[in-house]
Amino acid sequence: MGKTTYKRVKGSQNLRQRLLLSTLASTAVIVEDIRSDHTWPGLRPHEVSLLRLLEKVCDDCVVEINETGTKLKYKPGIIMGGKHLVHDCGVSRSIGYFLEPLIVLGLFAKKPFSIRLKGITNDSKDPCVDTFRSTTLPLLKRFGVPAEGLQLKIESRGVPPHGGGEIVLSVPSVQSLAAVTWIDEGMVKRIRGVTFSTRVSAQFENTMIHAARGIFNRLLPDVHIFTDHRAGPHAGKSPGYGISLVAETTSGCCISCDTTISYGLKEGNEIEGEEKKELTPPEDVGEQTASVLLSEIEQGGVVDSTHQGLLFLLCALCPQDVSKVRVGKLSPYGIETLRNIRDFLGVKFVIKPDPSTETVILKCVGCGMKNLSRKVS
Repeated sequence: MGKTTYKRVKGSQNLRQRLLLSTLASTAVIVEDIRSDHTWPGLRPHEVSLLRLLEKVCDDCVVEINETGTKLKYKPGIIMGGKHLVHDCGVSRSIGYFLEPLIVLGLFAKKPFSIRLKGITNDSKDPCVDTFRSTTLPLLKRFGVPAEGLQLKIESRGVPPHGGGEIVLSVPSVQSLAAVTWIDEGMVKRIRGVTFSTRVSAQFENTMIHAARGIFNRLLPDVHIFTDHRAGPHAGKSPGYGISLVAETTSGCCISCDTTISYGLKEGNEIEGEEKKELTPPEDVGEQTASVLLSEIEQGGVVDSTHQGLLFLLCALCPQDVSKVRVGKLSPYGIETLRNIRDFLGVKFVIKPDPSTETVILKCVGCGMKNLSRKVS
């Protein structure tokens, strides 16, 4: 047993991604100065919950946190996967925060992987579970992930502040990903979406759909938005409503955006303002989300800005072959992801702006990540 060498990083930003890359690259990390100058220093509840989740999914991983929570030692283990895992994500961040790292880890697990996550399914901070189902999972299929065994089931919905939602995620394990050349974004051929409401009138959904269609139907005929009204035990513990929209293009790209309206929580868990706080009316929600989707489409690229980080990560984990992708304007999260990939996996991207379309083309040679622990069937 040799001595473990730790990679040192500072600060709390992108902790989730650093832990994910550290696990994939089997690099132990020490994270220092985690919000050390904040009024509430140290790790937040959702970050601790993420560490607990990593302990569940990986065998033999070691987590040490100092008393103030400002320093964290993390030594990754073997990604085991397994069936019937359960994790309560708490209510400080939504399930979307945990899904992105989980999906990538699941691909490189020893056994296919299914987990039940409890908490908030839709909020305004992270991508909602509908977006993962409609956009993120099809994105994985591009990289050679088999469609069978890849699914996300929404059992019940929960919005902030009290959550109460549940989903079941299944991810198959793969030997390695396939490199992609994906620069043709195609033209938008149809728009799909889903609205949901929990503990409010189902009429809210029709209003949102009507407003969104009012914008889309001027542009294309094939618009279909489903409703998902939840009542009783499937409606979680707080009232809320929202919409998730996806534009599908002729070349198979999915561009998505979503919004959720609920009585959100502030830091420190007081409910914002009085309970009388005016919520955005459903009509405006439909219109605003439709407009956001149109601006995402206008930016160009094969994924929307929230999926850039995941796209770069998957390219970097490919075999040692060239992957080439096109994105719109680089998002701050996308740029941070590129830095983290360089630091942990040693993969550098060649970034070339395409002035004619105002998009950016990125090329990289993957790090050749192989799933060595997977049982060969």
